[in-house]
Amino acid sequence: MSPYLHHHTGSSIEMPPQTNADLLTNEIDPRALRIRENGGPANDIVPTESTTNQRRRTSVALALGDAHPRAELEASRRQFVDYDGLSWPSSGTMDRLEATPAEAEARLDKLSGAIRTILECIGEDPDREGLLETPSRYAKAMLYFTKGYEENLKLIVNNAVFQEDHDEMVIVKDIEIYSMCEHHLVPFTGKMHIGYIPQGKVLGLSKFARIAEMFARRLQLQERLTKQVAAAIEEILEPLGVAVVMESAHLCMVMRGVEKTAASTTTSSMLGCFRKRSRTREEFLRLALHNVRY
Repeated sequence: MSPYLHHHTGSSIEMPPQTNADLLTNEIDPRALRIRENGGPANDIVPTESTTNQRRRTSVALALGDAHPRAELEASRRQFVDYDGLSWPSSGTMDRLEATPAEAEARLDKLSGAIRTILECIGEDPDREGLLETPSRYAKAMLYFTKGYEENLKLIVNNAVFQEDHDEMVIVKDIEIYSMCEHHLVPFTGKMHIGYIPQGKVLGLSKFARIAEMFARRLQLQERLTKQVAAAIEEILEPLGVAVVMESAHLCMVMRGVEKTAASTTTSSMLGCFRKRSRTREEFLRLALHNVRY
């Protein structure tokens, strides 16, 4: 079999035969070797043999171009549940989590200074009585709005995965979502409905809301948020299928731009049997969205 050429960081390197998947994957993504050796970093959910093999297959497929028709989809899903549970989409989140008290204070001061600059730029006087503490207050609020960057799936799940012989649909409805649009830094709010069909494992019900909250408390797009929650649940439980639907109102459409106060946005992510079987998908949508009021 002829060797494959893979362009990486601007240079061409000779790739081993496709059959040597382990060596090829390690060359593309050194983190895969660490996962097989020690199960990943301490704050990651422990990858199963199935998910590790899937990551390996995806890395090989991406290196070989179009050899795998689902490579792009699998790569898109994989990026939502990374190895440290924190650094997607920004590696700076690890610095924030591990900051010393002095570093955290310096971060707060820097953010407060930026807010003061904003006040000056819009024509306000940050030294007037009503605004004296606003830079500090807003800086603390912004860190709270984005606290999901400091959380990870392992700590949220916290051993709440249980072996259970249940193979019927489980739905958690009306999870309130408060997030911030990454394009305009204004809120969008709504409700999320999560369903899955177990395959020998179930998750404590409150954990679904906590997972949704973790991803929502980051700068977000609704489309990405919906997919992240679905991919995380699939990673944790390996169920027969996962379905997530979210409907929300975006202040970037209400307060600016087209100013359509009644507009709402609905997104969905269907994995496994929910994607493959229309009857399963329809049952979830009927049960999740019946008599829902926003």
